[in-house]
Amino acid sequence: MRYINSNMIKCLTIKAIARCAALFLFCLLPLKGICQTGEDVVNALVEMGFENVGWTEDDKERVYVLENSAYRLNGVGIGKAVDVIQEMGLPDKKPCRIIVLDNNVPQVSLYYKPIIGDTVPEASRKDWDVSYDLGGTWKRIRKVKKENSSLFKVDILVYPQLYFKNLIITQIYQACLEISPAVEISLWKGAKFTAQVIFPAYNDGYRGAQENIRWGYLTLDQSVRLPHNIWLKAVVGVFDTNCYGAEVSAFHPLKDERFSLEGKAGLVGIGYFNDFSSFRYNGETRWYWSVGGNFYWTKFNTEFKLRAEQYLLKDVGVKFEMIRYFRYAAVGFYAEKSDKAKSNGGFKISVALPPYRYKRHGYWPRVSTGFGTGISYNAGNESKYYLMPYTRADDNVLKRNQYNPYFIKSELLNF
Repeated sequence: MRYINSNMIKCLTIKAIARCAALFLFCLLPLKGICQTGEDVVNALVEMGFENVGWTEDDKERVYVLENSAYRLNGVGIGKAVDVIQEMGLPDKKPCRIIVLDNNVPQVSLYYKPIIGDTVPEASRKDWDVSYDLGGTWKRIRKVKKENSSLFKVDILVYPQLYFKNLIITQIYQACLEISPAVEISLWKGAKFTAQVIFPAYNDGYRGAQENIRWGYLTLDQSVRLPHNIWLKAVVGVFDTNCYGAEVSAFHPLKDERFSLEGKAGLVGIGYFNDFSSFRYNGETRWYWSVGGNFYWTKFNTEFKLRAEQYLLKDVGVKFEMIRYFRYAAVGFYAEKSDKAKSNGGFKISVALPPYRYKRHGYWPRVSTGFGTGISYNAGNESKYYLMPYTRADDNVLKRNQYNPYFIKSELLNF
């Protein structure tokens, strides 16, 4: 018979404590960046309010996909997602990629590659590369089940709109302030329906339809991403500048992603809602187009644009823009010259509106302000020529830049 003495009991106790400690440390590994699966990360991001969240993994890398619908500013939202993934979702000795969506359409990816030999990668925001390139992983992850879908969810967004212009010395400005709530619905991948109503709040000198409560934008738009980093967008409906019709636009970054090509073309008729019961139009149709290139100066988050354009009155010209982007605002200057008008120019300001953090509650409509509001000043006082419609209620220079990889990278570093 084997006897158990006090020394044996002491030894067994020490071994048991050691095993429990090892098990405890193993359970804490996700807090150091190692996670056996990505389910915990998906659940955490969904809880924060991100939509279309999923993940997959193979022998080469782990990939997360998400859409920022929790934070007004895309750079801020992506930074929060990076923090969560770094804390609890990095794979062991393997690269990690984050693909960011907009209405289920992939926009940019963030890529992290750990240092070879690191057992527990200590990642920071500066270690992530941001690019339009998806690294060949989209075909695999596009079929992965995504949590907290954005489809058929409704936003009620309130857009303030301010118009003003020089008139004569004795009356320096005419001004008009309108409050324009819009209902926006995500229908299917890349598709969105918008219906807007305009309420005049203050009107000093603007006549005609702007004196009445009326319909604003009524649009259906569809976005797709094609191979070779080409984005196409088509929109039909009622636009601003008293236009209705259709527009197609395209965007393509070059190999050096500081440079990009961009263009659009539209066919519109002249018409507008005078009130809720009547739509006035004359049956005339007009073409317009714009094509050109962009350069992004990364050091100062400044974009330079050069365009050749045809406007609604068939005047053809050249337009140059310089826009400086900040976290909450964008400030730009423009100059233009057409064959039927004198040289013209001015400046634009676009400001992101609060709240900067919001969350949906299931499929209940979410009520908030629009992404931002803008002011344009026409220094040349040219109101007849250089006309081209805006086709979407949420279109402004600040929002267009939210998926620029260099801007996102600067937001990660400057948070």
